[in-house]
Amino acid sequence: MSVLHPVLSVRDLRVEFVTRRGILKAIDGISFDIAKGEVLGVVGESGAGKSVTGSAVIGLIDPPGRIAGGEIHLSGMRIDNLPPEEMRRVRGKRIGMIFQDPLTSLNPLYRVSEQLIETIRTHTNLSASAARKRAIDLLAEVGIPAPDKRIDSYPHEFSGGMRQRVVIALALCAEPELIIADEPTTALDVSVQAQIISLLKRLGREHGTAIMLVTHDMGVIAETADRVAVMYAGRIAEIGPVRDVVQNPLHPYAKGLMGAIPSLENDSSERLVQIPGSMPRLSAIPPGCPFNPRCPNVFDRCRVERPDPIQHSEHRVACHLYDQSPVRSEAVA
Repeated sequence: MSVLHPVLSVRDLRVEFVTRRGILKAIDGISFDIAKGEVLGVVGESGAGKSVTGSAVIGLIDPPGRIAGGEIHLSGMRIDNLPPEEMRRVRGKRIGMIFQDPLTSLNPLYRVSEQLIETIRTHTNLSASAARKRAIDLLAEVGIPAPDKRIDSYPHEFSGGMRQRVVIALALCAEPELIIADEPTTALDVSVQAQIISLLKRLGREHGTAIMLVTHDMGVIAETADRVAVMYAGRIAEIGPVRDVVQNPLHPYAKGLMGAIPSLENDSSERLVQIPGSMPRLSAIPPGCPFNPRCPNVFDRCRVERPDPIQHSEHRVACHLYDQSPVRSEAVA
């Protein structure tokens, strides 16, 4: 998929948190693009920096956090340096948000109709009656049955899956160019997850909306995304077409993640891959490649030099194994 004119372009983004123990780097120089109608999956263990990346894009990094460097462009316009009031206008109108728990996005004291109509009228010039009609149309589009009747219900009168559909309708109110979906299926059962995944794919295809899908679930990524970015310790370890990364991962960490996914095709007696150790704390990220203490292919250079992303076929991978320069040391066990 072409990303010559991306909806979202992130370049060398760095996010820091200032604490009494010093400055902690939560995001350390990541770059990626998302094209119109494309779903980019962002995957990794807890603490990898997935949600912080999404929060940075929508301007919701609160003190003591701060964007310490890099640039974020939305359809060519830089947005990371906008004043808060201007960023609020971008957020909601040009960028929609879908969070893990729909109850954090919906006010339990107000009917769904009030919340949808208020959002529509905030970002458009529609009258109250026209806004109500659009709200009903949106609920129908996301699969709410009898939307003309359910629109006046309160959030608690919907099931978890239906509440998430309402949140998706809320995110679509102003026809945004980009949607940030942060773990949108985690709190739902498997059958409802599949419905929400199918809905997100269809909306991206029909509306041309760019979608950044943040999750730790590779199954969701494989079903939904066009490309996937594998994050580790605040950096992108590998990014490429989802089929290529799932079937032929390059980075040792990505290989470990994919090897830990059960498959119906494999012999059930085969053991799944286990990655030793755990994600480093932000206060204890090792020098060189942050994955080096857990990597089965580590060699001397990995322990002292941070790998830059290297283009390898359709992937970009941050690993010295794919660096063709002659300075590479011999591999060690």
